[in-house]
Amino acid sequence: MVERTIARTVASPRGLALISGGGIELRDARTRSTRTVTLEAFELARTPVTGRTDATPRHPITWNDAVRYCNTASLADGLTPAYAVSDGVAVQWNTAADGYRLPTEAEWEWACRAGTTGPTYGSLAEIAWTAADDVAGPQPVALKEPNAFGLFDTIGNVWEWCWDYADPARYGDYRSLRGGGWADEAWSCRASVRRGSAPDAVIDDVGFRLARGAVGEPGQAQGWSADADTRRAHIAGPLPIGWTPLGRRDQAPANRSAR
Repeated sequence: MVERTIARTVASPRGLALISGGGIELRDARTRSTRTVTLEAFELARTPVTGRTDATPRHPITWNDAVRYCNTASLADGLTPAYAVSDGVAVQWNTAADGYRLPTEAEWEWACRAGTTGPTYGSLAEIAWTAADDVAGPQPVALKEPNAFGLFDTIGNVWEWCWDYADPARYGDYRSLRGGGWADEAWSCRASVRRGSAPDAVIDDVGFRLARGAVGEPGQAQGWSADADTRRAHIAGPLPIGWTPLGRRDQAPANRSAR
């Protein structure tokens, strides 16, 4: 259980908060599976990255551009970039690097919950910008209440990119989005809700926040691993009927390995 106190802000030009480590259970609704992840302490920005001239979250921003931003910020602060980008598209995470990066889904949800177990860490009206506020776009950060880690806007305002693939068996290279946005109803503004989109997608209510630290072994860190990505891309059994970026499935075959 996380103490109900505001975490200190790390002395950093990027405004990172120290997030204590711990264990969290993550659920995948489509596969009806759960997994428990043990996290080391890490750092996470107190707010989403904001624009150059105002305090609203930087948006819209693609996953690819968020990765590039992380590397640029790392170089500016004298850190080793976390990502190697080849052909302008393929991205590999160097888990030994001390630079800025996107949080893993496990890190994001652990940090968002901040020791709570309910759908949100407080009343949506007090902590989040959602459809109930009837606003026309993202709002300046840190105007609503923070969680126990001192993080603002993890719920609502803008969805936030994470490092992980959303569901590679069904959505290919789509990356995960968490937290809900300013135009979403309460159902989508919960700590456990997952969505995904293409890494080059431009979406008006999508932003990101910086993470750093807690490096792992090559190919795995903080609830993510390259091997798990490969396994998840080949989940046996039928996929749900409907459109996917891998092709429309009007009929789900009985016994087919997803690719």
